[in-house]
Amino acid sequence: MSKINLNESYLDFFTADFIIDVPDELAEQLLQWERDEGAYERQRYRYKAHFSLDRDDGTEHDILFVSLSACEIYERKVTYEQLHAALSTLPDKQSNRIYAHYFLGMSKASIARAEGVSRNVVCSSIKRGLKNMEQLLKKSVF
Repeated sequence: MSKINLNESYLDFFTADFIIDVPDELAEQLLQWERDEGAYERQRYRYKAHFSLDRDDGTEHDILFVSLSACEIYERKVTYEQLHAALSTLPDKQSNRIYAHYFLGMSKASIARAEGVSRNVVCSSIKRGLKNMEQLLKKSVF
């Protein structure tokens, strides 16, 4: 009979040492399993082995692309329509700056450089435009 400490193998369940007697065959099997696991980890580290979730069963696709229900698709469409309608009511400079910043992903500094104005002007213009859009959307005009 061999003695093994369950705390070494089951850290989540045993917070203190818990030593039990097990048959020699089981102790050898546990030791072999730990060696195999260590060899696998070393091999994965050595060869920088990273495995994809995509095994041609759609696992990776399902994780990356969440499928929406018909109601969610409709709500998203209505929301986009409301946003675009509110954006179209703003003055041209404000709507262009908001569109460039939030939809095209341009930084406020690059918008300012493109228009030849200071960054503070662009920031305040975007802030005023968003405030105007918020007021319009709260009134539920659309």
